[in-house]
Amino acid sequence: MTDDAYARTLREIFAHVDYSRSRQHPYNAETYNLDRMWALMRLLGDPQDAFPSIHIAGSKGKGSTSAMTSSILQAAGRRTGLYTSPHLHTFRERIRIDGAFIARERLISLWDELKPVIARLPRTTTFEIITALAFMDFSRPPVDMAVIEVGLGGRLDATNVITPQACAITALSLEHTDLLGDNIAAIAGEKAGIIKPGAPVVTGPQPPEAMAVIERAAAAAGAPLIRVGQDWRWAIRELAPDGLRLDIYGPDSTIKEAFVPLTGEHQAVNAAIAVALVHALDDPRISEDVIRQGLARTYWPGRLEMLSHRPAILLDSAHTRDSATRLRNALRLFPHQRLILLFGASADKDIAGMLAILGEDADAIILTRSFHPRAANPSRLYAAARGIFPEKALYITGDAAPGLEQALSLAEEEDLILASGSIFVVAAVREAWARLHPQALPPDDWAFFAEPIDGQFTPMLS
Repeated sequence: MTDDAYARTLREIFAHVDYSRSRQHPYNAETYNLDRMWALMRLLGDPQDAFPSIHIAGSKGKGSTSAMTSSILQAAGRRTGLYTSPHLHTFRERIRIDGAFIARERLISLWDELKPVIARLPRTTTFEIITALAFMDFSRPPVDMAVIEVGLGGRLDATNVITPQACAITALSLEHTDLLGDNIAAIAGEKAGIIKPGAPVVTGPQPPEAMAVIERAAAAAGAPLIRVGQDWRWAIRELAPDGLRLDIYGPDSTIKEAFVPLTGEHQAVNAAIAVALVHALDDPRISEDVIRQGLARTYWPGRLEMLSHRPAILLDSAHTRDSATRLRNALRLFPHQRLILLFGASADKDIAGMLAILGEDADAIILTRSFHPRAANPSRLYAAARGIFPEKALYITGDAAPGLEQALSLAEEEDLILASGSIFVVAAVREAWARLHPQALPPDDWAFFAEPIDGQFTPMLS
């Protein structure tokens, strides 16, 4: 009965206006309208004001930074909510308290309460509904702190009804240019829309034109600006396939030999942002030892994640040209003979740009698609890849599961299979691997809770 009610709940939530499934809607204050969200919060008794919060925006790294920040707060003994999107395997990942997925029964109950309220607000979107559900969950009883990741942009994002104690802006790059603007300054303006009066704002290193926008927004809000790269710095001691070890230096704090179980130089920057962010809370419970413990306990799968050895299977959810460059640079951490690229992307992404970067060193490229409605057709990917690499071996598969099987059939023991281009492709490959080798993953791995993203509930794994 719970499964049926849960399936019904997901179907009803995703039946509303869902801009994540289509990019045919203009990004403006009529389409992405906070008036609806404010009205919804008032009807619910303003649950977003019942708990303290941290707000995190950015083009890249905001999910990893949110996960690290949440993990540090949990290590400090604080009951911590975490709201992220999209989900990797199960809707329930989006709303977590102390790392635990929201229970199905809890989600069903909250939705049944929210549904008649939503009926009074025409055109309420799926993301607004999910955000409201998270705020309701975090307010009953109130968590000690909620870490809230922005969905898209910042200024007009549904999460931007909170009044955070601190906020952060991770690395910015050109992304969603059809929605957020076609230059980095415009994108920075959208992200800086989360800055609130008097609340400290931590920013990662940014292009000069983006930093200028953030500086002006912080000054206008009277918000103390903390710059990672200047006020807080980091030094990498070791980069390895299973993570990185680093030192983080602040104005009055030094965290030596911290370990983060996420690898790549970019994760060192994200770790420094998370540390600066929790330090801005001025909470005496957040000691240097607590920070080290929290960073070491971070769990955020699908980011430079090694699934297997011999052959090596590496997953990364890079979905922009810039993140593809970072991924290609990180491949030196994973010695291999041949590289087999398993690639799929959303139709609105820079497909040619990503393929040109990730496919340059590939000996074979398999073009596939995820289950997401915006996934590009593999035939389109094939045409783009053939135009860039006329001599490379190219293959097409209908979805990521046979794509993984194709890659495994091509790979020798010393080769590396890289699955990337979309978080949804990464999810599909993880689930396919879990079906092939369930013993290779921990029994509580998120892949074993997999369900379709659109709420058409059919368990992916038996």
